[in-house]
Amino acid sequence: MSEKVKPKDVLIETASRLFRVRGYCGVGLNDIIEESGVPKGSLYYYFPKGKEQLATAAINNTKRLVMEDIQKNFAGVSNPIDAFQAYVYELSRVFGQGGTPLGSPIGTIAGEKHSTSEPIRLACEATFKSWQSIYTEKFLEAGYTEQQSTSLATVFHALTEGGILLALTMKTGKPLETIAEQIPSLLIKK
Repeated sequence: MSEKVKPKDVLIETASRLFRVRGYCGVGLNDIIEESGVPKGSLYYYFPKGKEQLATAAINNTKRLVMEDIQKNFAGVSNPIDAFQAYVYELSRVFGQGGTPLGSPIGTIAGEKHSTSEPIRLACEATFKSWQSIYTEKFLEAGYTEQQSTSLATVFHALTEGGILLALTMKTGKPLETIAEQIPSLLIKK
């Protein structure tokens, strides 16, 4: 017997997908209602504060999905260079196939709303910190110091976010391939 999907979950999944494709400003509540098939009253029942509250839930959903993806890609790969390189090559393949990585809109949403929505800014900040904590942990496992691991996690995150924006703009995974190729020279342990 299959479990019935709750309307709240349908709304979050739909909003997450639409925000990934169009960004925050490119999606209206009517778009989410139409795509989800959930009645307008249900949207306001679950998200009485409207789009901003739904966007925060969608950001948290995307955060979880990307964390699972990163952890899956890192599983069983002890060498951080190999792990990070494989992950970025995977992102480049997604772009090469015309797809979009799960996390690409978080940077876009953060850029769109950082100065006009504190709840969204905080959700984006928490998302970035969660992703960076996975990167930090991978560096720690490889023997880097706490300070090195934290710094390298920030650098790696900035590289992937920038690479994602370049790939979106250029409609190719090549910028991410270039980043992946450079990872060994960037992550040489000193």
